[in-house]
Amino acid sequence: MDLDFVCTHAGRPAAALTRRDVARALLAVPSGVALVAVPDLRRALLAAGNPLSAPFWDSARTTLSSIESGLATVGDVQRWVESTGTEPVIMTPGYFVWPEEDERGPVAAEMYSRLVRHLEERVQAGEIDPDALVRGDEGARGAYEELQERWLSAPLPDGRVPAFAVNDEQDEELFAVWDEEEAFALSELRRILAELPKQPELPADELDRAAARLRVLLGQPGYPANVLRACAGFEERPMPDDDGELWLAVAAGIAGPISDLSEIGDTLEEFADLDGELSHEDDVLAKLCAIQHADWLAAVAALARLGPGVLASPERVARLIAESEDVDVDLDSSMGAGIDLDLAAGMGVDEVEATERLFVPVVTLWGHLGIVDEDDVLTPLGWWGLPRALELAWSPRD
Repeated sequence: MDLDFVCTHAGRPAAALTRRDVARALLAVPSGVALVAVPDLRRALLAAGNPLSAPFWDSARTTLSSIESGLATVGDVQRWVESTGTEPVIMTPGYFVWPEEDERGPVAAEMYSRLVRHLEERVQAGEIDPDALVRGDEGARGAYEELQERWLSAPLPDGRVPAFAVNDEQDEELFAVWDEEEAFALSELRRILAELPKQPELPADELDRAAARLRVLLGQPGYPANVLRACAGFEERPMPDDDGELWLAVAAGIAGPISDLSEIGDTLEEFADLDGELSHEDDVLAKLCAIQHADWLAAVAALARLGPGVLASPERVARLIAESEDVDVDLDSSMGAGIDLDLAAGMGVDEVEATERLFVPVVTLWGHLGIVDEDDVLTPLGWWGLPRALELAWSPRD
């Protein structure tokens, strides 16, 4: 490693190199190699008229030695690079978090580069003191973080707000991955259902009775009505007149909640209270949203095969998922999307217990729809309706 390597790595001539450029180049090679190179690199930069500073070089030796000895944490190294004065902090005081470098989309990469240039300008203007940062000056660190917070929250000349632009891009990427995973899960569900030896028939009378009870329940305040309304999205749209459509919408919502509990009146301050406890309703919705596509697929496929009369308690459902052989595809290789359906087969005891806890509210809500009876046994209505509800939950919505 020499000065030419650093210049090539940074894409700048020696006279224009920043502390960040040098720090990142030192971290791009084994720590032992970087330690050996530091003295010659320092002399070469001095000769090039860009000596940096003694505190920076001292910190470089300290950090590299700590890495070489195995004592440095990822946070220690990140903090050192940030102390160069032109490296964006990984998380701002307002909890904006930059994506990992290899996970940044075009917008995030652009905004990150813009912020680096902005910080370089502030260093040149004397508003950022890298030596104070590397010494651990709390006031300098706080000012450094606040400066970045302000930049991220201020509109650019083209009107974009950097923090919002990056978060919107991440959301779009997340939704795209989610949609792709859901589409694959739907295709697997249809394949499995098509192979069933016996297709369930609609128990019309049972559906009529369950829908009538459900309409009464949905008109009541509090739990479970508020959760079921949120799951089905009935806070934002009217309930359908058709009983079958109503019942399937609610059953599908349990597998894929559409909205939150807007009627509870949760405030921004309540959500920002990280030490506060979730309400029972929010805890139920959180558990529903935490269930993976693969687990739903394994559970419903097993129940569809076993038919009415089978025990569908949370413990039994968790066991069915753990024993499932239905989901055996790694989307990493089959679709190239970087998605893994978190296969249920081969679960450990702790994983089975965790799955059981997630399905406790599911089975409770199933009971209100007549999917299971008072003993958590699958009913003919549940046998008929669960696969159709899951298919509806995973089908594209208008």
